[in-house]
Amino acid sequence: MGELTDKAKAAGNKAMGAVKEAVGKNRRDPDLVAEGQAQKAKGTVQDIKGSVKGALGDKI
Repeated sequence: MGELTDKAKAAGNKAMGAVKEAVGKNRRDPDLVAEGQAQKAKGTVQDIKGSVKGALGDKI
């Protein structure tokens, strides 16, 4: 995967994580809140990975 692919997936995971977190808070569902937070964290890691690939080249 290239830098742009990682960053696109990161944006998707961050957005879906935020939605899950908000819905979980609204429904008072701590499991869904935690799932949303975990998905946002996964998106952050993917974003960092994409940035590293961009800095070092897509061959990593």
